[in-house]
Amino acid sequence: MQTLEAFADTLIPGQRRFAGDLAVAGAVSGPGAVQAGVIATLTSPELPLAPLLPELAALLNARAVVYATSHLVLLPITVPAFVGLSFRHRTALVQGLFGPEDPDRAIWQVLSLLTGLAFDTAAHLDTRQAVSTGHPGLTWLGFPRPGTDGLWRFTDYSYGRALATPHPATTDSGSPA
Repeated sequence: MQTLEAFADTLIPGQRRFAGDLAVAGAVSGPGAVQAGVIATLTSPELPLAPLLPELAALLNARAVVYATSHLVLLPITVPAFVGLSFRHRTALVQGLFGPEDPDRAIWQVLSLLTGLAFDTAAHLDTRQAVSTGHPGLTWLGFPRPGTDGLWRFTDYSYGRALATPHPATTDSGSPA
């Protein structure tokens, strides 16, 4: 899982979790995809991706070996190849994975989408649970807390005005009658 953590950290970087953390490069301060639960999202039982993750990590590590060889980067033998790349080299490699000529581009796009979902929406958690426990991504994004009744209501409209009036049969909870 270190390889997938390093991939996610390249897309949405965060600070190291502990001294010697190699998967998280520590390129920024604050939370990133790893702290936000990207591995929990990728291994979620609702998502049939978990059996494929070892093969995806192996593919990413193979790409890292090719990258390191072509750029004369010495990789440590104690960690997976992608994890052994510096953040700068990880970023350059990942950038190439999203190129239109890359045959596995769709795979990396799906993984990046899921990485974003882990950070931006806490996809592996119930929203109330994520907000109440201070999910790092939602907290960093300033996601609002629900009202005292546990419901989210937004008094300020995103366009600065109501776009439509509620249907007369709409209940107090917002449900159509």
